[in-house]
Amino acid sequence: MSSHAATSLISLFVAPTQVLRGENSLQAAAEAIALLGKRPLVVGGNQTLGIVKPHLQPLFKQSKLNASEATYSPDCSETSLASLREAVKEHQADLIIGVGGGKALDTAKLLAHRCQLPVVTIPTSGATCAAWSALSNVYSNEGAFQYDVPLSRCPDLLILDYELIKTAPQRTLVAGIGDAIAKWYEASVSSGASTATLTIAAVQQARVLRDILLQKSSAALETPGGEEWREVVDATVLLAGVIGGLGGANCRTAAAHAVHNGLTHIPAAHHALHGEKVAYGILVQLRLEEMIQGNQLAVSARQQLLKFYDEIGLPKTLEDLGLKNITLAELRYAAEITCRPDSDIDRLPFPVLPEQLMAAMVSTAYECAKVSSLRV
Repeated sequence: MSSHAATSLISLFVAPTQVLRGENSLQAAAEAIALLGKRPLVVGGNQTLGIVKPHLQPLFKQSKLNASEATYSPDCSETSLASLREAVKEHQADLIIGVGGGKALDTAKLLAHRCQLPVVTIPTSGATCAAWSALSNVYSNEGAFQYDVPLSRCPDLLILDYELIKTAPQRTLVAGIGDAIAKWYEASVSSGASTATLTIAAVQQARVLRDILLQKSSAALETPGGEEWREVVDATVLLAGVIGGLGGANCRTAAAHAVHNGLTHIPAAHHALHGEKVAYGILVQLRLEEMIQGNQLAVSARQQLLKFYDEIGLPKTLEDLGLKNITLAELRYAAEITCRPDSDIDRLPFPVLPEQLMAAMVSTAYECAKVSSLRV
């Protein structure tokens, strides 16, 4: 009985309470925002706040909301969060509105979680599923990944405005495709053998997500704002979030995200977007499966991805990530960070040593060149 009781108390954070999605959906969001609070604090980066402010001010005026704004600089770090908590107190905020990319939204969600306030997420690109998920990643002030924080719920309101997303650089959506497609390669290896109903559902959704992105991404990037573009944005922002919500941590991250986390500790990698580093991490994970397990399916999967990456412009090598001049010491440090205890890489069905990871990171680049030359 006690076992059944414990199981019944497990919380599921599958989706935001409400999602407003469509062309100019932000313009129609005044009532939904006003239901959540009267004194919102808008959190974002300086540039993003400048872009979104003209869209939000009419909504605040229409609903007679007393709004203030604050930046999350220098990063989604404990320093930034401490400063933002002071801003919450000073403004007597009763609602947090996060605007921007993944780090801005993670900051807003974690701030709301710690202040026990509702939160609205307004993504300004299709770069991640942060607008959806009940999770925040915390970094150092210098941008190095520290840890993630599970939140008590998904956002109370997500506003996915296609017109707003369309103004973002195309590179951000390409990065989002890399981040989202990782769900299949990570969930299938960490949870593919699970017999749990929701985990099975999450893994199968990850497969569907992969197929959608492989089939539609090229056409989507050619016609920003078109039907296929909207479907790909839905995939990177919404469906990727569903998978993490259904499957939990095991279906969210494995070696690809662990490689990303390690690379954030190399300053030269900071200009690369989250999804770009994750995309490279997928290739590294597949190389590890090949090297350590002798998995020939991983070889085929990697060759398929290399062709796909060529088509849409995702990085395939350390050089593509701007790390052409990385030193052996820096690579070793990143590998050690990636393989430290409790890393996401532990979700692989085999142990990985830093030396093996370094070999995979380097030989992935070599294999990439070899496969490319064979295609030519």
